[in-house]
Amino acid sequence: MLFEVWAPHADRTSLLLEGATYPMRRHPVRAGWWLTEAEGHAGDRYGYVLDDGPVLPDPRSRRQPDGPDGLSAVVVHEAFAWQRPWDGRALQRAVLYELHVGTFTTEGTLDAAIQRLSHLAELGITHIELMPLCPFPGQHGWGYEGVSLWAVHEPYGGPDALKRFVDAAHAQGLGVVLDVVHNHLGPSGNYLPAFGPYFTDTHHTPWGAAVNLDAPGSDEVRAFLLESALAWLRDYRLDGLRLDAVHALADTRAYPFLEELSTAVDVLAAELGRPLFLVAESDSCDPRTTAPRAEGGLGLHAQWNDDFHHAVHTALTGESQGYYADFARAPLSALAKTLTRVFFHDGTYSTFRGRTHGRPVDRSRTPAHRFFGYAQTHDQIGNRAQGDRLSATLSPGLLACAAALTLTSPFPPMLFMGEEWGARTPWQFFTDHTDPDLARAVREGRRREFTSHGWSAEDIPDPQDPATRQRSCLDWSEPAAEPHARLLAWYRELIALRRDRPDLTDPDLAAVKVAHDEEARWLTYRRGDLRVVVNLGKEPVRVKLGGGGRILAAWEPIEAPGADGLVLMPPESCAVLGH
Repeated sequence: MLFEVWAPHADRTSLLLEGATYPMRRHPVRAGWWLTEAEGHAGDRYGYVLDDGPVLPDPRSRRQPDGPDGLSAVVVHEAFAWQRPWDGRALQRAVLYELHVGTFTTEGTLDAAIQRLSHLAELGITHIELMPLCPFPGQHGWGYEGVSLWAVHEPYGGPDALKRFVDAAHAQGLGVVLDVVHNHLGPSGNYLPAFGPYFTDTHHTPWGAAVNLDAPGSDEVRAFLLESALAWLRDYRLDGLRLDAVHALADTRAYPFLEELSTAVDVLAAELGRPLFLVAESDSCDPRTTAPRAEGGLGLHAQWNDDFHHAVHTALTGESQGYYADFARAPLSALAKTLTRVFFHDGTYSTFRGRTHGRPVDRSRTPAHRFFGYAQTHDQIGNRAQGDRLSATLSPGLLACAAALTLTSPFPPMLFMGEEWGARTPWQFFTDHTDPDLARAVREGRRREFTSHGWSAEDIPDPQDPATRQRSCLDWSEPAAEPHARLLAWYRELIALRRDRPDLTDPDLAAVKVAHDEEARWLTYRRGDLRVVVNLGKEPVRVKLGGGGRILAAWEPIEAPGADGLVLMPPESCAVLGH
């Protein structure tokens, strides 16, 4: 078996494999690389020694059975016996479901999550989006402080458990997308700087020194990230990757890393004969993120659209703090703009940023499936002081309206786990740092952040308290009880309608027509021959739909519009009408 490692600054390097030491030689062609051959088997523990230093885990480790600080373990991907063939599922008609393995079930493992896949298939989900799985210190966490970008967190079940999960999901017709983090790595258990210039002081990020994408040595760092991404898609048969905070990837090179990555993924898709895609999380409101490479874009296949979320959230809740302020001035107008033009900030002034922000989307050339729409995500819930979902404050009727807006919008919808039944469990920020100083810093930083916004320190959950994670686990007894069961049935009905009615997946943004009344708090929009109408107010309203039609789905009983085209909408209700 060939063992290789990039360590450009080392004078000598050796492999420690199952207690035996093997000197490594410089690669004859690849500068900075060392290699040796040794007999290795699945599960064998190994690490690298640089000069006279300690034994370190492999930067490209496929498994860390004892956590980020332990030795790596050999993984033979070819030994796994896949049970199901899979031709893939394309993005255009997707309905995504964001899932955190550690709180989707109380067991918090991939194998336990398999037992709930039938729920997602019956709901009508097409793709599961797993939050990050890379190893991190401790047992429980969000996953955004991973340090081994090629491995699977051992408490979740390790690499074979992920393969079992993907195989089981594919058997249910569900694609699987993985959230990967390239913009930073966790501070604890991160040994990459000992091997080479994986980070650079040329740029700085909220997490410290930036990942080295454009400074000396960056060719190998980019290859490290790119090959890791391709390995997830190839070795685990994943259907796509969600790229965390791509706006934080500092990269001044003429050939941007994201363009290089999208090119490589398209090549791999052609080789495998199945669709693969990349979904960016981006704060830039820049359509070039998803524009085709031939048109000067980065070629990513889709991106999250936070502007749509912010418009929905302010319309439902009336909140106006922080980045919600601009949307809250006229929330239904903001919602109408995002439904038709994607970005609210498309060159407009952002009071939160103190400057103009964004760029318009060319609706005549850009399909709607480039942008995901959602009313809740892990970020928008978990980064609140108490991790409260919309269900903590909104009526069932308004939750139904949130579902209607998300599932009938022009954008492929994404749900956050438990949203479909209005889960009452919060989803809070939790960590399990093994470094006591880091644990204390995170706890104090969290409290300092929210007390500065008026919260009492005792009301801020302690991220290190195991009870914080336990509170965040879904309660699977809820879906069978009211009012959850009714809301779940509503989600199933709307997802089925989206699947069966081509108008709801029409990618033509220019065809979406919206009318609204800010004061009366109603909004209606047209998707082909279908009309969607929501009344967010506390009083009944009459809404002119501009045509007849029958009721295809309604949260509360309503009568079809008469010859005058008026429909009477009860308070906090929604409906879909068509022919």
